[in-house]
Amino acid sequence: MTSSIPAIGTRTADGATLQAVFLDLDGTLVDTEGFWWEAEAEVFAGLGHILDDAHREVVVGGPMSRSANYLIQVTGVDISLPELSVLFNAAFLARIRRGVPLMPGARRLLAELAAHEVPTALVSASHRAIVDQMLHSLGPEHFRLTLAGDDLVRTKPYPDPYLTAAARLGAAPERCAVVEDTLTGVTAGEAAGCPVVAVPSVTPIPPAAGRTVVRSLEEVDLPFLRSLITESRGGVH
Repeated sequence: MTSSIPAIGTRTADGATLQAVFLDLDGTLVDTEGFWWEAEAEVFAGLGHILDDAHREVVVGGPMSRSANYLIQVTGVDISLPELSVLFNAAFLARIRRGVPLMPGARRLLAELAAHEVPTALVSASHRAIVDQMLHSLGPEHFRLTLAGDDLVRTKPYPDPYLTAAARLGAAPERCAVVEDTLTGVTAGEAAGCPVVAVPSVTPIPPAAGRTVVRSLEEVDLPFLRSLITESRGGVH
């Protein structure tokens, strides 16, 4: 789902403008990081391999190609990357078709951004079929734009998804707030020049310049996101 509608800015107290908000999907808006691990473990069990939980922190938050390639290498399973990706997607889709739980604060934040007409984009490393399925739980009306991992040549941790979202909404990256739950996504947002809010889901994310770390989306609202446009310049929060 794309849009050519220009961004509608929302001003901070000193006149700076929040032009758009970019939200990650898995682990940020929906509580599905555990679903991915369950799907991966199920697929590998079917291939005769029991995945050690130690691999979970390595594969969380990254594009499927990276996770699948890593698991092929550490298990030595005889399967191609495209074949394994198909199996992962199928196992994950089977789970989310039964519905997905939203993260605490997600529904309230989406409603608030919509009520104030803040251009909002869903920016995910998951495949398009998965993004579209999860939109049934989130409400597609909340997003001006959605980007999936297979919509672009390069996905997170590269900045391409966030640079593309900003360009399509006619916004400046430095005036767009990014909300992510993994270091992979945070890295992508920061590389694009966006102020980033990290809401760690599975693994900790350390504070850094231009990065704000919070415990839950329940701490994130529109005034908070507006404040990032000025406060994130050179600051650690």
